Amino acid sequence: MTEMRLTLRVDANGSPLLGHGKIKLLEQIGQTGSISAAARAMGMSYRRAWLLVEAMNTTFVRPLVSARPGGGGGAGLSPEGEAVLRLYREIEHAARDAVRGQMETLAAMCAPSP
Repeated sequence: MTEMRLTLRVDANGSPLLGHGKIKLLEQIGQTGSISAAARAMGMSYRRAWLLVEAMNTTFVRPLVSARPGGGGGAGLSPEGEAVLRLYREIEHAARDAVRGQMETLAAMCAPSP
């Protein structure tokens, strides 16, 4: 059977708000404690990662990523960033559960891979 994957993008006011890439970046920042390390882990330029973080930070009422206190450098997820990440994953899981049967039917309709 064909392997199927559902991806989720959340738009707000007609513009992309969150998707797989931004969520993965937030996860990597949370794991590495650094925007540059997160970018490296994803094979992304620091500039691109910084622009995505800046876009997320200005789109939400409170920043999702903030500098680590103490002057040692680095960055981390704010409480809002952790909440957004958790909510996105919950929405993603609920969507997958809701369409599991339809995805299986669609996969069965696909031609087998060579």
